[in-house]
Amino acid sequence: MSDDPESPIESDRVPGAPHPRETRRLVGQDAAVAAFTRAAAAGRLHHGWLITGPRGTGKATLAWAIARWLLAEASTPDLSVPEDHPVARRLRALSEPRLHLVRRSLDDKGRLRSEIVVEDIRKLLSFFHMSAAEGGRRVAIIDAADDMNIAAANAVLKMLEEPPEGAVLLLVAHQPARLLPTIRSRCRELRLMPLSPEDMAAALAPLDVPGDPARLAALAGGSVGEALRLAGQDGLDHYADLVRLFATLPAMDRQAAAGFAQEAAGRPGAEGDPFDLTMTLLDCFLSRAARAGLMGPPLPEAAEGEGALLARLSPDDRAARHWAAAQADLSARARAGRAVNLDPAALVMDMLLTLAHGPGGTDAAGRG
Repeated sequence: MSDDPESPIESDRVPGAPHPRETRRLVGQDAAVAAFTRAAAAGRLHHGWLITGPRGTGKATLAWAIARWLLAEASTPDLSVPEDHPVARRLRALSEPRLHLVRRSLDDKGRLRSEIVVEDIRKLLSFFHMSAAEGGRRVAIIDAADDMNIAAANAVLKMLEEPPEGAVLLLVAHQPARLLPTIRSRCRELRLMPLSPEDMAAALAPLDVPGDPARLAALAGGSVGEALRLAGQDGLDHYADLVRLFATLPAMDRQAAAGFAQEAAGRPGAEGDPFDLTMTLLDCFLSRAARAGLMGPPLPEAAEGEGALLARLSPDDRAARHWAAAQADLSARARAGRAVNLDPAALVMDMLLTLAHGPGGTDAAGRG
């Protein structure tokens, strides 16, 4: 199936979650499922499908569900296939001979590549060539297609221009704009949307994720993958720290701010990227503050006391514009700081002080 089915490194798996081939239920994406099954039932099964949407919304889960459904020759409108079906068992074991998985592979030194290379696509071409004599449906999943370098993308484009008989290519793309326009034009798109709080709770329930599901869903913006990342890095606790810190405005608690900033530098044995987590939480807070000025504090709260704090800091549309501008400014500063390897703690502390005073001499609520 894939070039290295025994590899312990699965570049297409979200840390802390089962692999998409093992996920039995796709939550909250009924429109995309219906669009695909209607096309198949009408005999309009395109050879290339581009599955897009924000990270963590189920794109890879949908790709595996489509592959399972096609290879099992099912006709159910929800893409369901019994768990004990031979195709379902073989897909879980990565032993289905009619499916090929393309993902970032290991290099000659056993290290995970940063992109999908042309050699990975050549193996896909070989798969279609060797399986041609067997006939019938064959499926390939490329996850993620926006990981392809230019040589790999051009090889896939040739395949889409002259598709092998009976082949269906499923391209998972987090950022479809990074793909060649000619690849996008030769695929039908299935766009997945961020999950509602109710769908997020349903998706997270079987994963035994620590923390309040409603608050985690509020922080994750409808992305199960992001919710898992935040849970794995104690994101809810860090966000609660951030809310308590901003509750001291307009006279920010410098000692608490220094402690929060120091967390961005990382701790021995910490999972993930602490600076990236800090910037994610800051960006989320500023986004929710901007929204509060226009629509009122968002529900549910992502931390205790957040609603009252946002109502105080962002009472009107003028304040909303202030927080939106601060969000854009800090994102640019974070990228610039990373590019020149500035100390993460110093960079975050500077950002916090900027937010406390506000641009142009305004205070933290956006008033002059």
